[in-house]
Amino acid sequence: MTKLALITGASRGLGAALAEALCTSHHIVAVARTTGALEELDDRIQAKGGHATLAPMDVTNTDAMAQLCRGIHDRWGRLDLWLHTAIHAAPLTPAQFVDARDWERSVAVNANATATLIGFVAPLLGEAGQAVFFDDPRAGQKFFGSYGATKAAQIALARSWAAESERTGPPVHILTPAPMPTAPRARFFPGEDRAALTRPAAEAKRLLAELGL
Repeated sequence: MTKLALITGASRGLGAALAEALCTSHHIVAVARTTGALEELDDRIQAKGGHATLAPMDVTNTDAMAQLCRGIHDRWGRLDLWLHTAIHAAPLTPAQFVDARDWERSVAVNANATATLIGFVAPLLGEAGQAVFFDDPRAGQKFFGSYGATKAAQIALARSWAAESERTGPPVHILTPAPMPTAPRARFFPGEDRAALTRPAAEAKRLLAELGL
């Protein structure tokens, strides 16, 4: 039976690297807003002999995500793995100057969508499927108000779910990736020596090994 991995935020960075690392053992359901980047990911997956289902949609679109999860249920009846890498990285700014639209988008993507997706995905994972979240502890750091607060909210939701499902499943994991040369990090730390950072492909393999995958 083919294993199934849902990756939200799959088009670039760690999400794309995880998709490529898993594609020889899992059918990948790749979710992201950017159709072109998903198609490029699909090309790389096919070149490795893997297969993917592309879902170009916004995780904040509740109806679209509900339809996707219903489609997964109707086609496969389950999920083996959910890797949630979707994130909105708002520009750095002092707390007193946080832009209302950036704040609303941060809450929508990082917190609200996570809460909604947990409800949709949990039944697909059942007792044995695994959910994985990725921490980036910036809460309370200067200029990280929007990102730090809403990322902390996301991880707090994941920790609650992990505690609640400890005996019943599904297993919920929270991992902390090493710094990588991703687009959000480039916006947060312009001028940083990106050559010193861990490549997403290498970090994806390390994190999957930590999960025993």
